[in-house]
Amino acid sequence: MKLLRVGTAGAERPALLDAEGILRDLSGLVPDIDGPLLADDAALGRIRAAAASGELPELDPDGLRIGPPLARIGKIVCIGLNYHDHARETGAEPPAEPVIFFKAADTVVGPHDTVLVPRGSTKTDWEVELAVVIGRTARYLESGEEALAHVAGYTVAHDVSEREFQIERGGTWDKGKNCETFNPLGPWLVTADEVPDPQDLPLKLWVNGQLKQDGTTAEQIFPVAEVVRYVSRFMTLYPGDVINTGTPAGVALGQPEPKPYLRAGDVVELEIEGLGRQRQELKDA
Repeated sequence: MKLLRVGTAGAERPALLDAEGILRDLSGLVPDIDGPLLADDAALGRIRAAAASGELPELDPDGLRIGPPLARIGKIVCIGLNYHDHARETGAEPPAEPVIFFKAADTVVGPHDTVLVPRGSTKTDWEVELAVVIGRTARYLESGEEALAHVAGYTVAHDVSEREFQIERGGTWDKGKNCETFNPLGPWLVTADEVPDPQDLPLKLWVNGQLKQDGTTAEQIFPVAEVVRYVSRFMTLYPGDVINTGTPAGVALGQPEPKPYLRAGDVVELEIEGLGRQRQELKDA
């Protein structure tokens, strides 16, 4: 299933994109798309049955904002330097273990919402990423197979990053990762049954129409199953938590000088095959 949330910011309602590409209203069936729903097999079963029966009301998509596909996110765990080609382009040694940092849930915006360039920023960068959405409480998982059984689905994340704040201002990466609007998410939460192999997903990103990133999750140093298993050894993952799994080569940081960092007025578009497409215009904060 392709689950999503539509409407004005803060007042989104749950919806479904059916097999024919028709937008369907789920608000009469479930209150929202969130962790409790993803952990409720019976509720998900009702959605599947209603979708198959064709009884869900149709929504007119014209002028209808698409919000983040997940409400009340608990935590966003991010994996740094998780693509062989991205490590090469930045001159970094591939990590022996996954590099973990966090983004606050309040960085999340809709897939087509405005992204704000922080005040004082000169190095705002782009990163297309596969995001994993957790559907069952995960702690001390033993195997990759067990880890994938705890995944509810997948979506597209834009891990916007301010490189000066991240790298040159001391401390951890968090200052460059948690500026407002720095995690557009969506458009859909695609349930795991529709993604048979998360290591076979092409990812692309364009800036002002120019292709910048053209990669595949096959390049991940630590595949999705290992990432979920590994993270569960250090923290408990709950339904509605999100893991951003890293970005392929092609970011501004890896380009020759002068590096083409983002500015107000730029337009970024990104997509992952089968998971949908995002588009953001940048403005000054």
